[in-house]
Amino acid sequence: MNCPFCGHDDSKVIDSRDVNDGIRRRRECLKCEARFTTYEHLQRASLFIIKKDQRREEFSKEKLLSGLRRACEKRPLPTGTVDKIADDIEAELYGLGKAEIPSSAIGDMVMERLKKLDHIAYIRFASVYREFADITVLKKEIDSLVNAPDAEDPRIISQLPLLPAEETDVAGKRPAVSLPNRRRNRR
Repeated sequence: MNCPFCGHDDSKVIDSRDVNDGIRRRRECLKCEARFTTYEHLQRASLFIIKKDQRREEFSKEKLLSGLRRACEKRPLPTGTVDKIADDIEAELYGLGKAEIPSSAIGDMVMERLKKLDHIAYIRFASVYREFADITVLKKEIDSLVNAPDAEDPRIISQLPLLPAEETDVAGKRPAVSLPNRRRNRR
């Protein structure tokens, strides 16, 4: 490790600490005695994506996150859900141990997770990913979601409650709200 101040090629490690995905080392130059910090991170093997037109492009988690965020935009999802999906997909891709993966495999992974998470985000992503040609293909996809054996009522999927659970009674109905009596001035 060369000193950033004098360029000397020897230093000693004063302190080492684990950080998120690597090690932080505090060093001291043996020549000028200046102190500096270095970070060591594990460098994963390169992963390339084979696009539909057979071009190869290096995997980009940021690009994956961008697509997920567009699909999930303005949806009532818990904070960090999109990042967790991207992390899971990235780990699964590197876990495959392959140097090249078709983009269709990534699209299928995203669609599988979005289908379980939020039907609207799923349809948004699918409409771009599958390049729906017309409204009938889109309608078939929506119908398959609605008619799926494990589908919930499509009107309440991912719908946040209007009232907290403690404000509703056991039957799930809203409690009666009493409004203050107001007298009108009659003259």
